[in-house]
Amino acid sequence: MSETTVPVTAPAATAAKAASSRTVVAESPTPRGRRARIALRGLQVFLALFFVIASALPKLIAHPSAAEGFDKMGWGSAGMYAIGVLELAGGIALLIPVLQSLAAVSLSALMVGAFVVSVTVFGGENAATPLILIVPLTLIAWARRDHNARLLRLVRLVRRQA
Repeated sequence: MSETTVPVTAPAATAAKAASSRTVVAESPTPRGRRARIALRGLQVFLALFFVIASALPKLIAHPSAAEGFDKMGWGSAGMYAIGVLELAGGIALLIPVLQSLAAVSLSALMVGAFVVSVTVFGGENAATPLILIVPLTLIAWARRDHNARLLRLVRLVRRQA
């Protein structure tokens, strides 16, 4: 019998064989891989909420604590609003699949700047916070790095159509 010919079998036997193979396929993804994806997604949601609510919102509503810090740096309200918008955009982008890795890298760069400002302007007060945030952001950027290729293809497609 050639490979292109299908052997004649009873329909019940074929259905039972297909059902058993479907069961094996359904069990083949490792639970650890699924748990890791869920944990990573949870971390992304947590960081997105942190950047949007705890970090960007006080800057965007000109909360006195945020305004005082930016005045001390000499950046004023324009710098405060600019950083707030960047954090808001980064927090939202952490939840958009094609932008996840880029958002994590961009927010990491922003946190490097926050660390430098904390050390130079504020004498190291709260300097550990940006460093702590860089760790999970780097993990997200690395784990979602395949999204960079998709984003690049999308950008190239848009450029060709323009």
